[in-house]
Amino acid sequence: MSMKSLKERGLVIDPRTRAYLEPTRLLWTTNSGADSEVINPEGLLCSNGGQVTKEAPNASILSHKGEAPGILLDFGMELHGGIRISVVEGRFPSRNVRVRIRLGESAMEAMSDLGGPGNATNDHVARDSIVDVGLLGTTEFGTTGFRFARIDLLDEGTLELQSVQAVFLYRDIEYKGSFRSSDSLLNQIWETGAYTVHLNMQDYLWDGIKRDRMVWTGDMHPEVATISAVFGEHEIVPSSLDFKRDRSPLPMFMDMPTYSIWWLLVQHDWYMQHGNEGYLQEQRTYLTGLLRELAGKVMPDGTIDVYRPFLDWPASSNPAGVTAGVHALFVLAMQAGARLCRLLGEDEIVKLCESLERRLREIAPHHAFSKQAAALQGLAGLLDFSEANREVIAPNAPKGYSTFYGYYMLRARAEAGDIAGCFESIRAYWGGMLELGATTFWEDFDIHWMDNAARIDELTPPGKIDVHGTYGGYCYKGYRHSLCHGWASGPTAWLSEYVLGITLVEPGFRKVRIRPNLHDLDWVEGNYPTPHGIIHVRHEREKDGSIRTEYQVPSGVLVID
Repeated sequence: MSMKSLKERGLVIDPRTRAYLEPTRLLWTTNSGADSEVINPEGLLCSNGGQVTKEAPNASILSHKGEAPGILLDFGMELHGGIRISVVEGRFPSRNVRVRIRLGESAMEAMSDLGGPGNATNDHVARDSIVDVGLLGTTEFGTTGFRFARIDLLDEGTLELQSVQAVFLYRDIEYKGSFRSSDSLLNQIWETGAYTVHLNMQDYLWDGIKRDRMVWTGDMHPEVATISAVFGEHEIVPSSLDFKRDRSPLPMFMDMPTYSIWWLLVQHDWYMQHGNEGYLQEQRTYLTGLLRELAGKVMPDGTIDVYRPFLDWPASSNPAGVTAGVHALFVLAMQAGARLCRLLGEDEIVKLCESLERRLREIAPHHAFSKQAAALQGLAGLLDFSEANREVIAPNAPKGYSTFYGYYMLRARAEAGDIAGCFESIRAYWGGMLELGATTFWEDFDIHWMDNAARIDELTPPGKIDVHGTYGGYCYKGYRHSLCHGWASGPTAWLSEYVLGITLVEPGFRKVRIRPNLHDLDWVEGNYPTPHGIIHVRHEREKDGSIRTEYQVPSGVLVID
């Protein structure tokens, strides 16, 4: 059968690239003794390649003499993909050889047992399995998010391993945006947020690469802000939005009403960033229908009546705060809906949105000292930014931050003029994950987790706390917790907008404002992708404390004061 005929049958070409990575560190092996032996495990750190050959002088040897030998490898960075094991030869009663492969986002997860202490799971995708490997052959296993791999030989005999490689599956796309400053930690945080989202750009825009390998429209909002700042306009965003739209026919909501609101807000921001009127026109029927459905959830007295009101998991312990935050989301939805429908010429829906916004403003619930709710209320114009920051967001920050809503807390604080507080929280909170060995940002993080915590790239020593296996709540307890979650990338988008100071004024970057906020930085420079090309800016502090700004903008972009 020809390739042409396969395409005629609907062959789908994977847009992703496959690459192979060698491990960078050997973290652990079983002790060699009478019952098991591990010889030359360091040989797996060499570039032995995946093509098997009988001449493999650098092979690593695992000998099972009654007890299973094992090794733990570190690939140096979080990645999405699987494992490729190349076997030279072996001595076994049969030609079938079983090995157990455990992949982990932390070293301790890779050392754990399913269902044991720490809540290790195979949820969403298998990361702990027993597989057969062929002699003089190569076996590939798994597709998940991981950094560490443990391999145990289960059958008695001797196995020669030529190589163990990570199969890295990713989209090979250009980082058009950039951020560099006099603070190397902020630079690393920007890059880590960009890489976190990049890994989640798989078949669609996922929430996580180990667990929650799904399209969640609420979680997409910070991810899409990061994509706009780093990659510019990319097809994965509209394809993911359409995927959820087509699988959530009205009057059904996208998992819950608030996540349908986030779909609307992503549509608004995507249009504002890229000015694609043709794509916006395609949303007309669904968008206007969704706004009517949301309008039906606003009661005559301005309160909201929805099932499963939800902001994010950490906010769930404060129901009054959730009520206030959901109310603010409805206000944001009506504001965005009116703007988009005005562009679409849907005057009736514009009037509906404007009247509902007025009704919603008549009764704004108290924020109940929820940082999530206060941030949303500020962004919706229900609460003065300075008041929201002073009374709720800034006190004890970053205590009470969450990886998802941290982005909105940063935006609200910046609008209050508290750039210093934003810098402090970014360095402590997202920098705290890096301090614990992270190479991507996590599903959730609490600053108190750092107390006496071991790094995730080491086996937890006595007297220290395994931060991955110990913490987490709700649906992400222990090792089920995702350590690569795109919704945690907010600082990347925030640094590009508020520190580089690049803010769009008209859809598609026809007009832009450039106002930097250096705080304690000596200089900052970077790029921001637009539909017209790249905006480049550099801001530098002069000896007298003033800021000298230089910028280059492409034709079609007007910089205004």
